[in-house]
Amino acid sequence: MNLCFTRKISLPVAGPAIVLALTLGCTKKADNNLNFANAINTYYSAHPACLWPSPIKFPVQADTSDASKTGGYDALVDQGLLVRTTDEKKVMIIASKQVNNYDISDRGRSAWTTDPDRPGFGNFCYGHRKVSTIDSSTPTSNDLGSTTQVAYHYTIGDIAAWASATETQTAYPRIRSDVATPQVGNATLIKTNDGWKVGAASRTTADGQIVE
Repeated sequence: MNLCFTRKISLPVAGPAIVLALTLGCTKKADNNLNFANAINTYYSAHPACLWPSPIKFPVQADTSDASKTGGYDALVDQGLLVRTTDEKKVMIIASKQVNNYDISDRGRSAWTTDPDRPGFGNFCYGHRKVSTIDSSTPTSNDLGSTTQVAYHYTIGDIAAWASATETQTAYPRIRSDVATPQVGNATLIKTNDGWKVGAASRTTADGQIVE
């Protein structure tokens, strides 16, 4: 693995020698932990941690008799991200059932991340993955296009206030586990002209949609 190091050289001139400190091996293409962490952090700055594994579309409707369907939405109503109205839905000619209608509130619009590929779809995103340690990396080469597999730990930073609420974390336990302790991650990094980049093999639906 390439490491950054400093070399001092003296330049003879008319008068005292000038000592220059040259930092070597610290380019963005060097295979060191700092560059690996920067590449992963840069990727996740545009791919936030989001509430649902894939974008959804509002408004939605849920049967009030099924708490497993209404609980999560109700928690977001409590945080002001959604608004709720009640309605009756006919299930047979002579029967009906109570339902809740949920839609994004004015406040929720400011926290809503739209899906650039599907109009009307989006997600509530609550933070960004930040590398805390690089644990290991596989050998690579100096050639452009070379890859390395990186194992690392990360935390979720810039956590939205609504995601820190007890009601939200009770309804969405994954948020609680994400923000409680450092998590383990893996990434395939590719060496490019602009330095190391996260490769497509590292990307999952849980990464969230890119923010344009």
